Amino acid sequence: MDMSELHSVEALLDCEATRSLIDRDFVHLKGMNIRTLSHNIPVFNINGSPNKAGQISKVVDIVFHYKTHFKRMLLAVSRLGKQNLILGYDWLKDHNPKIDWEKEEVKITRCSLRCERGRALQKKQTRQKRIEL
Repeated sequence: MDMSELHSVEALLDCEATRSLIDRDFVHLKGMNIRTLSHNIPVFNINGSPNKAGQISKVVDIVFHYKTHFKRMLLAVSRLGKQNLILGYDWLKDHNPKIDWEKEEVKITRCSLRCERGRALQKKQTRQKRIEL
């Protein structure tokens, strides 16, 4: 896959998903490059039973773009049923988005230092503090 190739997709925000996932059929349909993991990751349902989609053995390396925000991410490939992309707890924790449920709006304004935008904002604030001194 060409890294400049763009794919639009709606994502489900799911704090119960430990990590972010992308649907296997969507990956194949879009021709994304798949990498095989050295060790499989077991997947469990909320009730503790093994997920029938099986263990995660593959990932895709993408650049996630939402409005003015960009982040390189490794997404676990699995069967997701009706969803093409699930942004899990890992993404939610790194970005700490402001969510307006009534307007169905997500604003990324509070990124952690694990995120490129968060590091850039911290550098900007540090420079401003130095100027004020």
